[in-house]
Amino acid sequence: MNEDKATRYHRLKRRADVLSTAAAGLFLLILLRSGGSLYLRELGSVLGMMIGRGFEEPGTVVGVAIALTVLLQLIDLPFAFYQGYVLEHRYGLSNERPAAWGRDQLKGGALSVVFSAAGASIVYGAVRASAEWWWVMSASVFAMVMVGIIQLAPVLLMPLFYTFKPLDRPTLVERLVTLADRAQTRIGGVYEWVLSAHTKKANAALAGMGRTRRILLSDTLLADYSEDEIEVVLAHELSHHVHHDLWRGVAFHTLLLFVSFFAAHLALGALVDTLRLRGIDDPAGLPLLLLVGGACSLAFMPLANAMSRAHERRADRYALETTRQPAAFISAMKRLSQQNLAEEHPSRIVQWLFYSHPPIRELIDAAHAWRPRSH
Repeated sequence: MNEDKATRYHRLKRRADVLSTAAAGLFLLILLRSGGSLYLRELGSVLGMMIGRGFEEPGTVVGVAIALTVLLQLIDLPFAFYQGYVLEHRYGLSNERPAAWGRDQLKGGALSVVFSAAGASIVYGAVRASAEWWWVMSASVFAMVMVGIIQLAPVLLMPLFYTFKPLDRPTLVERLVTLADRAQTRIGGVYEWVLSAHTKKANAALAGMGRTRRILLSDTLLADYSEDEIEVVLAHELSHHVHHDLWRGVAFHTLLLFVSFFAAHLALGALVDTLRLRGIDDPAGLPLLLLVGGACSLAFMPLANAMSRAHERRADRYALETTRQPAAFISAMKRLSQQNLAEEHPSRIVQWLFYSHPPIRELIDAAHAWRPRSH
C-alpha cells in the first residue's frame, strides 16, 4: 500500500480506536455471560457494608461502578499508550515524556472514576424511584450535567491537564476581542494555552458558556502564525457560538441520551432473568447499561459526524465572510495541516464513520473558490 505519512498515522490511530472499542465491548459481554458482573456486585457490596447501615445499596452501586471503570481503563491502557504516546512520538508530534503522559492518564482515570460513580448513583437512584420512568429521569439529569460540564470545563477541568495564562499580546487581544464583539459573543478573556509541554500540534478554541466563555490560543499557534491567520482561525470558532452549534450539539446528545437509556430500559427488562439479576435495580446490570449505551453511540456516530461536518463548513464560510482574508485562511489551513499531520484525502467511508471535520483539502479548495458576497 502506497501511503503518505499522514494517511498511515491516521490509519494506525483509527485501528487502535476500533480495537480498543472492540476489546471493551467484548469484556462487557464476557462479564454478563460468565456471571462476572454478579461477582462485581458482591465485590461492590463490601464497600456498601463499610459505609454503614442504610447505605448498603448506594455503596454497592458505587463499588461496582469504581471496579468496572478501573477494569475498563486497564483494558484500554495498552491501546491508549500506543495511540497517545507511541504513535505521537513515532510521527514527531509529541513533546511529552513517559512520566508526564502517565500523570495525565492517572488524572483522567481519577476523573473517570468520580464521574462513573456519580453517574451510576444517579441511574440506580432513579431506578429505585421509578422502575417505569427511570430512563427519562436519568437522561434528563445527565443532559443537565452535560451542560454544566461544558460550562465549567475551561475553569475547572482543562486546568487539571494544561496551563493557561492571560495572553500578553495587547494588539492581538484587542483584535480578537473586537472580532468577538462584532459577532455579539461575550467572552471572559483571551488566554495562552500552554500546549507545547504535551504536543507540537497547534490548536485554538472558544471554550465554555456564558461567564466562563474564553478564547484559548495554544502557544504552538502563537509562536508561528501571523495575526491574520490567528484571526481567521478564531473567526471559525466564533461561528459555532454565533450559529448556536454548541446548543445543537447539546440537543443532539440529549436525544442520544434518551434513546440510549430507553434501549437500556428495554434490554434490562428483557434480560433480567437471563443474566440472573435480582431485578432491574441490581447493580450487576451496569455492564449491560454500558454495552447498550456504547452500541447506541456507535449507531449514531455517522449522523453526529455528518452534522458536525456541516457545522464546520458553515464555520469556514463565516470565517471568510467575516474576515475577508481568504489568503490568510488558506495559509493557516496549510500550516495546520502540516503541523498537525492532517490527512488530506481520506476515503468516503472513513469520512462517514470517523470524521467530524471535512478533510483539509476540501477546506482549502472551498476557500480558493470563495468569493465575497456583495452587500
